[in-house]
Amino acid sequence: MQMRKTLVVALLAFTMLTQAGCGTLLHPERSGNKGGRIDPAIAILDGIGVLFYVIPGLIAFAVDFSNGTIYLPHSASSANSGKVPSDGYRAVTMDEPVDAGSIERLIEREYSVSGVLHHESLETYPAL
Repeated sequence: MQMRKTLVVALLAFTMLTQAGCGTLLHPERSGNKGGRIDPAIAILDGIGVLFYVIPGLIAFAVDFSNGTIYLPHSASSANSGKVPSDGYRAVTMDEPVDAGSIERLIEREYSVSGVLHHESLETYPAL
C-alpha cells in the first residue's frame, strides 16, 4: 500500500511539473519573449514530456510558447549590431560625459519627454 501511495504522489508531481511547462519553471525571466531562436534544451525537455505523457507534454509546449519561455533571450551582440532589435529597443550614443543632465537632454532630444529623471518613482544609487 505504501508503494502505491508513493507511486501516485510521484506520478502526480510529474504531471503537475509537465503541465506547468519546463521553460516556465526553469527560466521564468524569459516570460514575455515574442519570438526568436528556440532553446533546444527546453524543447527537448518538453519533447520528453510528450513521450511519457502526450497531453501534459503538449500542454508544456503550449505553456512555454504562450509565455515565450521556450525562446532564447536576445543576445547583447544583436542589440549592438547597428540594427533595431526585434524587441523594439534601440541604441543611442552620447558625445558628452554621462551625468544626470546629459541623460536628461538625451531623453528630451530622442523622445520629446522632459522631467523623467525627476519623477517620484525613480530611484537612483551612486556608482560603485
